[in-house]
Amino acid sequence: MEQHMNRSRTTTMVAMSGAIASVLALSACGTADSEHKHEHTPGAEPVALTYDGGIYVLDGATLAQEGEVKLEGFNRLNPAGDDDHVMVSTKDGFRVFDAYAAKFTGTEYAASKPGHVVRHAGKTVLFADGTGEVTVIDSDKIDGGKSSEVYKAPTAHHGVALELSNGNMLITLGTADARVGLAVLDPNRKEITRNEDCPGVHGEAAAQGEAVVVGCQTGAVIYRDGKITKVKSPNPYGRIGNMSGSEVSPIVLGDYKQDKDAELERPQQISLVNTTDGTLRLVDIGTSYTFRSLGRGPQGEALVLGTDGKIHVIDPVAGEQVRTIDVLGPWQEPLNWQEARPALFVRGGVAYVTDPAAKKVHRVDLAAGKVTATATLAAAPNEISGVSAH
Repeated sequence: MEQHMNRSRTTTMVAMSGAIASVLALSACGTADSEHKHEHTPGAEPVALTYDGGIYVLDGATLAQEGEVKLEGFNRLNPAGDDDHVMVSTKDGFRVFDAYAAKFTGTEYAASKPGHVVRHAGKTVLFADGTGEVTVIDSDKIDGGKSSEVYKAPTAHHGVALELSNGNMLITLGTADARVGLAVLDPNRKEITRNEDCPGVHGEAAAQGEAVVVGCQTGAVIYRDGKITKVKSPNPYGRIGNMSGSEVSPIVLGDYKQDKDAELERPQQISLVNTTDGTLRLVDIGTSYTFRSLGRGPQGEALVLGTDGKIHVIDPVAGEQVRTIDVLGPWQEPLNWQEARPALFVRGGVAYVTDPAAKKVHRVDLAAGKVTATATLAAAPNEISGVSAH
């Protein structure tokens, strides 16, 4: 069974600093925005963490708890694409959460089996796995409750969609039984091109120059400059399903699994997909990791939180690990994907790492390579996310 059935992550995402997250919403940073923030709290950009029964909101600098909301069920978190909000996926839809006020705004986008939330080029795109419905919202109007478009995929599936700056839409192809590839639609939603050589398509990330990568069980496909290119994995089964991109790098970081029959594979290699030359490189990092382990630093460096408790920093161009940052003790991934395990969230030059076993969260200065703050929570944190960097 796939982990992350309702996700990234990738993705991400997964991690927000994947370029789809790090392209960021194009909301203005003017006076009105500053006043709006001051109205909420003078604290730093908040981070939000789910736990079994609710959501904690912490100050992004000190990790002091700023608020808490009770919420039953297993809930997912994503940056909403603006400076103030986080999108919470619940069983009935996507709910807008004001991270500064630490409360739901009342705005909800109903969805059957809410899945991926993708932010790119000033648009936030929601995918409902139960219906194949794609909701496109202007990121700076996320709390208005109005979508700029609702598009329905021909068949419902666990999918993802993204709108480019020219109005074209990338959308996965598949059914509830089999996901097969990627299609590109023009602004009138007429199909421009497609590729069905991507079994098990999952996850997405945008790279420099609006190149987009989606993962397959046999490698990945790249959409760049109007063309879709298949990149084959070196193994017959070489699954990439979670990715993290950066707008300052043409290379996308991905996971990599090669044991089709494993109950839970604990991979030690990561993938680097170069959107410029269409190559795929594997790097052995000497430790396993999970789908909540991937992120990107401010210079486009690839970051992987290993089960050895360290953040592994990889130069994506050289394809080499350049250093590690000690954060946690060793840990092991649980069999159930919904169970809490350490998670990485990156925003600018800061990484946040959860430690559910110890009920802690750490703030890591990436340039200094050290933990600068730690908070202990009342319950074990599961997912972690936050507002977009202002």
